[in-house]
Amino acid sequence: MTYCCGILVRDGLVMIADTRTNAGLDNVSTFRKLHIFSKPGERIMAIASAGNLAISQSVLSTLTEGLEDPNTGEIETLMNAPTMFQAAQRIGRAIRAVHATEGPALKSEDVSFDVSFLFGGQIKGARMRLFMVYTAGNFIECTTDTPYLQIGEHKYGKPVLDRAMHYDVELYEALKTGLISMDSTMRSNLGVGLPIDVLVVRNEACEADLNHRIEAGEPYFHDLRSRWSAALRAAHQNIPRPPYKNDKEPKT
Repeated sequence: MTYCCGILVRDGLVMIADTRTNAGLDNVSTFRKLHIFSKPGERIMAIASAGNLAISQSVLSTLTEGLEDPNTGEIETLMNAPTMFQAAQRIGRAIRAVHATEGPALKSEDVSFDVSFLFGGQIKGARMRLFMVYTAGNFIECTTDTPYLQIGEHKYGKPVLDRAMHYDVELYEALKTGLISMDSTMRSNLGVGLPIDVLVVRNEACEADLNHRIEAGEPYFHDLRSRWSAALRAAHQNIPRPPYKNDKEPKT
């Protein structure tokens, strides 16, 4: 399993992805799931993947090599997409192309075609955008009302984002909240784990402000985990006990 989170605020974009893959208790390994396509100053795009690793790698390879436009013969990649919306459409096309090639074989082995992507970034002269692309190749876009999207094992990290995230949160505060969301997920699901890949992009910069991998034992993330656990315990202790009482007379 995996957990990936994308946060789009006024100041820019944060994307976070773990690296754990799990094909059974005795087959746990590490693969990068956050991939960056960039021409500094012109465009920066990032894709985070969840689901079947072989499928997601096939989709990413298809996007890197390009898809032929049946009408013009042009090879379409993310790097020559004129808009973020059309780039998201190309991801959908790549998913459907891989499904057409590999879907029947997977079905014959009773393996589900399971993959999803977070896709975010900016092309110079246009606004920053964040999409979630589903297995069928269709997608939704992040809005200012709910400025984050998640894929993978998202349920444990969602309450943190629901309570703390809004569009006007400062960019690195958004990163901090995203890391707390990741920690909450790691605490409750062994299928999500370190290292964690992090990307931060400031609005209008069209290049990475931070492209970083958090390894096991990194001081800041270790401190964040400890402080968050202590803060939760303190909050719990400071809330009064429920005043409810049993109205029934005890049996004698």
